[in-house]
Amino acid sequence: MNTPRPSFWRIWWLASRPRTLPAAAAPVIAGSALAYYANSFQLGPALAALVGALFIQIGTNFANDVFDFKKGADTAERIGPTRATSAGWVTPTQMLLATVVAFGLATVCGLYLTWVGGWPIVVIGLASIAAGLAYTGGPFPLGYNGLGDVFVFIFFGLVAVGGTYYVQAGPPTPLVWWVAVGLGLLCVNIIVVNNLRDVETDRKAGKRTLAVRLGPTAARWQYAACQVGAFAAATGAWLTQAGPAWLLVTLAAVPLAVRWARVVWRENGRALNPALAASGQIELIYALLASAGLIVARWL
Repeated sequence: MNTPRPSFWRIWWLASRPRTLPAAAAPVIAGSALAYYANSFQLGPALAALVGALFIQIGTNFANDVFDFKKGADTAERIGPTRATSAGWVTPTQMLLATVVAFGLATVCGLYLTWVGGWPIVVIGLASIAAGLAYTGGPFPLGYNGLGDVFVFIFFGLVAVGGTYYVQAGPPTPLVWWVAVGLGLLCVNIIVVNNLRDVETDRKAGKRTLAVRLGPTAARWQYAACQVGAFAAATGAWLTQAGPAWLLVTLAAVPLAVRWARVVWRENGRALNPALAASGQIELIYALLASAGLIVARWL
């Protein structure tokens, strides 16, 4: 791919895929707010969880960059943002080294969190790194076999929110799982839009995402279902008395979610790039609103 070469720092900034980073930050923010609501917030573990999550996401993005290149998924027909390896900005070896560095920095954060939270953090950290590598790498890449959505829900929802809460407040409560489900579903929507946008190029490359397996219409229904499920989760937490009524403040994000759902329903290909970024923003806004509601409820 003949793409003009950016500066050194610009290359690595683009390779980190900054628009995906809210997906890593949102569950940690919410998990920390849940700990605050439980009167157990700890700044040190909260910051370590946030930094560690960001480096795991960056490491995963680096791994995807090089593994997609090696599998031939990133070609001149790609309609998403330019990938550093396929563009020739860095070599596969350099990208693999960067992957190791990113996961290594995440591990440093994990060592501190292990000291705070014990052996369960070791399991969470190793599983998260393994899932990041296995998303597009290894003999059975998750993203190439229609399992990416499931693992995103598990690790960016249940594991991230539950793990952040655990290192500050102990075993997760039902409220934690309600919030984790909501954020997990919204994070899945980032993958849904990405796969819907790339459905034709992924099909040619043999990348069997759910959008390829089930078709674009099913992917659009999945996007809508995940949005409904996320806001239903916040409502469910209140209806079951697991959480405060202040969680309903998340419904303030419904108009924005509906607006972008309409875009997902009518657009294809490159025109979905804004919806991809917006889906990450919706997840972050949901997390911030839920966190604000929990904090206000704790004050009252």
